[in-house]
Amino acid sequence: MSILMKRSALAGSLALAIAFGGAAAFISAPGFAYDETSTASINVDQQDVILKGYDAVAYFKEGAPVQGSKEFSASYEGSTYLFASAENRDAFKADPAHYAPQFGGFCAMGAALGKKLDVDPSQFKVVDGKLYLNVNADVFKKWETDIPGHIAQANANWPGIKDKAPNTL
Repeated sequence: MSILMKRSALAGSLALAIAFGGAAAFISAPGFAYDETSTASINVDQQDVILKGYDAVAYFKEGAPVQGSKEFSASYEGSTYLFASAENRDAFKADPAHYAPQFGGFCAMGAALGKKLDVDPSQFKVVDGKLYLNVNADVFKKWETDIPGHIAQANANWPGIKDKAPNTL
């Protein structure tokens, strides 16, 4: 991870800690770095893989994050999704909009705060048939304090931030 990315991750964590009155930890998720200068509305890695390679269908079927495989992949809205099985890939292909994460796979609480933050795939919740992810466990706990309110705020903010670079927000 470059020094600039480390500083950006720390600055993002600090901003969240301040926004949450100190509730968020000063944690960046090593290995979950993303391009803070990209204006893409989908949170993908350098190979255009979304969800850090985790199986989008497994969040719904298993209720847990399951690492996907390049053997079972599908494309949707410019992103490559990886799946743990052909069955999950086929379920996704039948209804990709149902399984795609909200806010392009960026942090739901971040979107509620007008930010585009990376995610930790283990910090998720399926709410009303939609997948929401968060940047870390502390942020997830804060998001859970008012899920409907935070979703409403994120939905209101998303159109204005989705095409902006994270480092400009």
